[in-house]
Amino acid sequence: MSNRKKIAIVNQRYGKEVNGGSEYFTMLLAEHLADTCDVEIITTCARDYDTWENYYQPGIQIIDGIKVHRFPVDKPREQKRFAKCEKMRVYLPFMTYGMEQKWIDEQGPYAPEAIRYIREHKDEYDIFLFVTYLYYLTVMGLKEVADKSILIPTAHEEPFLKMRHYKELFKMPAGYYFNTTEERDIVYQKFQTQSIPHEIGGIGIEVPEHTDPEGFCKKYNLNHYMIYVGRIDYGKNCHELFEYFDQYKKHYPDDLKLVLMGKEMIDVPQRDDILSLGFVSEKEKYDGMAGADFLILPSELESFSIVVLDSLKLGVPVLVNGKCAVLKGHCDKSGGGLYYTDYQGFEDGIQKLMGSSEIRSRMGASGRRYVEEFYQWDAIIGRLVHLIDQVTG
Repeated sequence: MSNRKKIAIVNQRYGKEVNGGSEYFTMLLAEHLADTCDVEIITTCARDYDTWENYYQPGIQIIDGIKVHRFPVDKPREQKRFAKCEKMRVYLPFMTYGMEQKWIDEQGPYAPEAIRYIREHKDEYDIFLFVTYLYYLTVMGLKEVADKSILIPTAHEEPFLKMRHYKELFKMPAGYYFNTTEERDIVYQKFQTQSIPHEIGGIGIEVPEHTDPEGFCKKYNLNHYMIYVGRIDYGKNCHELFEYFDQYKKHYPDDLKLVLMGKEMIDVPQRDDILSLGFVSEKEKYDGMAGADFLILPSELESFSIVVLDSLKLGVPVLVNGKCAVLKGHCDKSGGGLYYTDYQGFEDGIQKLMGSSEIRSRMGASGRRYVEEFYQWDAIIGRLVHLIDQVTG
């Protein structure tokens, strides 16, 4: 008789066509956890978070050996309606419980059939892992199976944590799997959940053994450049990155360029020293990252940041927003990056990184050692399985 546990992982989106940090994390986690457990995914038919339009067919799909249960989104996000709902954030301290629920429904993806499946099939699974606290599937689904749930919150400092629905949610799970100690400390400070079992996890960082940075630079006629990888959006603070870069180039009109990889959700300045490539292949992504002088991440709201750890594993230093405790923590613990909190820090960071290839090389080597020590799959899955055993025991 098999003693493999049956695990359901719940995330708002899942698929090879999906672009998103927690979604990518979920896919990697499922594939590695499947070596020791029977893993299934509960998700929606949506591909894009900005509309939640149904893209995939409902029903069961097999992706790389993982069974995926897809449920339709009943109310795709209508931008004008959601924009009106988003304005309610200004009144967070004064929102009624019902107003909060309306915001959660509009935030989406609104998929009641997924919640019904969790309720009706909860006895078929040993444990439910909910990835990302913010969305409808976690808020409505976790309460159905609280006594056999582990929350992977991907939390960071943001106003939603003040909402009563989330204050209730964070008290419910039987276990927590945090990506970083900084994330754990935020949750402890806000919700006093120290009595709930937890582990610190993250993901294993795997980059190609061989990259072609020279080919990438030749293809795009690049010499020195910093690279941004991810969604190009206000939520990632990209508008500030463009402002700071413009200011920097006015002071230092050198050959440094800014290369962007990712979906454009806001307008990108049209100028010779900014190159926006949109979606690229995995090979081109890693070739471009390997050839950069450093990676830039202006976001204040990160709970882990795979792209920063990818860069460090490639031996490429990073420059990040120090207002984000997680990003600052990666830099402090690795020695592989610098951080800024205002324009002057941004300028100083670039000047230090661009001033010496020896400094970049030394920081790159430190960053690589950090990732190899703390972000290997065997240890990470071992900690998660230990937590699952603790919760189900």
